[in-house]
Amino acid sequence: MSVTVEKLEKSMAKLKITVSAEQLEKAIQKAYDKNKSKIQIPGFRKGKAPRKMIEQMYGKGVFYEDAANELIEEEYPKAIEECGEDVVSSPKIDVEQLEAGKDFIFTAEVALKPPVKLGKYKGVETPKMDIDVTDADVDAEIDKQRNTNARTVEVTDRAVKDGDIVTLDFEGFVDGKAFQGGKGTDYPLTIGSGAFIPGFEEQLVGFEIGKEGDVNVTFPEDYQADELAGKAATFKCTIKAIKAKELPELNDEFASDVSDFDTLAEYKEDVKNKLVERKTNEEKAKREDLVVKAVIEDSDMELPEAMVETQARQIVNDFAQRLQMQGMSMDQYLQYTGNTVDKMLEQVKPQAVERIQARLVLEAVAEKEKITVSDEEFEEELKKMAEQYRMELPKLKELMSESEQKTMRNDLAVQKAADFLVENVKEVAAKKTAAKKTAKKADEAEEKPAKKTAAKKTTTKKADDAEEKPAKKTAAKKTTTKKADAEEKPKKTTTRKKKTEE
Repeated sequence: MSVTVEKLEKSMAKLKITVSAEQLEKAIQKAYDKNKSKIQIPGFRKGKAPRKMIEQMYGKGVFYEDAANELIEEEYPKAIEECGEDVVSSPKIDVEQLEAGKDFIFTAEVALKPPVKLGKYKGVETPKMDIDVTDADVDAEIDKQRNTNARTVEVTDRAVKDGDIVTLDFEGFVDGKAFQGGKGTDYPLTIGSGAFIPGFEEQLVGFEIGKEGDVNVTFPEDYQADELAGKAATFKCTIKAIKAKELPELNDEFASDVSDFDTLAEYKEDVKNKLVERKTNEEKAKREDLVVKAVIEDSDMELPEAMVETQARQIVNDFAQRLQMQGMSMDQYLQYTGNTVDKMLEQVKPQAVERIQARLVLEAVAEKEKITVSDEEFEEELKKMAEQYRMELPKLKELMSESEQKTMRNDLAVQKAADFLVENVKEVAAKKTAAKKTAKKADEAEEKPAKKTAAKKTTTKKADDAEEKPAKKTAAKKTTTKKADAEEKPKKTTTRKKKTEE
């Protein structure tokens, strides 16, 4: 196999990959061996017809497509490694020559990692962030634990209160007529949970056991049942039972039950320390996000569309995997939401752009500052991963390919670059930062043409539905996500031939 590289505009390239005629012949024979059992030729038992006989009947190119797909899948990753280019998109494959007895030639159009002209990245100004954990914060956190450990008790001597768990019968009417799906019997409902449409649960407060009452509500305009959307409805409701949460008493006994501490004072101190740690990490993530966005804004890069499309597909694929873990297929999700894969790809493009930009500027910072990952740091990360997956370290190393280990090293270097940026920020008062941004916008409005950045070109349409677009991560997590997979296997397609003898 040999490969030549033709550089194109906008960080694109065309790889011309040549595979020997001998390899092509082996692939054709393999395709014949794989498919002969499916082919019936008169005069031969199924699967016993010679290759030449099949080629005479169906054409000598009958096995070309399978052979080409086999070779492309095998040789494309080798070509990427051999050419030494930093490929950041899936390939667009085109077959140029496919004929028995001749070399097999195909091209792969790919995006290359675009150059980044870094702007200011040291001393970026961010608002001063104070980490303040109050007694009220601690009490709220402890109340969550009390609610978790609460027991429910039957209530018979009072009306419904907010937070109660009620059992009710209900039936809904629109314009005086009962509607489908509007009736329930012995339905359990926690008042204040937001499980019913807005206004329903609040009106149950004050209802007494056994007495029927009306709840008047209006269905939201975007309600899933079109025939009810925006309609006024009356529900006849009867409370059949009331249960209330009984919180455990806040004392040393409670502290010892829910923690490793013997006293309430020790438990409160531990809760406070954990809240400080959590808020510190949250503030660090916010600051990292702010500083990375500021560096992007001050840098120049032009993203190849193929790179953005590849990253968008990765985001949608990740979302599909999360759906599958929750027991839902992508097809089911699309059917329920009325969405399409093409629409989702378009919706997540801004997110794809943000991920790519963050990765590129952090890689550029790592290169400029000569940030590397030592063997000790890499080994430590592998140990953490082995513990997470409950696997022996040697076994984990055995399962990881060289490319996976290289990607992991790059991810660690990128995260170190993000940490470097955060360590070098300049904290300023929030008002000062806002004033600087306003002044900068005014200056940009006067300067024409304004300096173009990839960020400004691509931050357009946002995803319409938060569920259709995986939640936006902080810069720390964005930068360690898998970048556009240069070694992604090309999709099998019907081969297009430019120089093929029939």
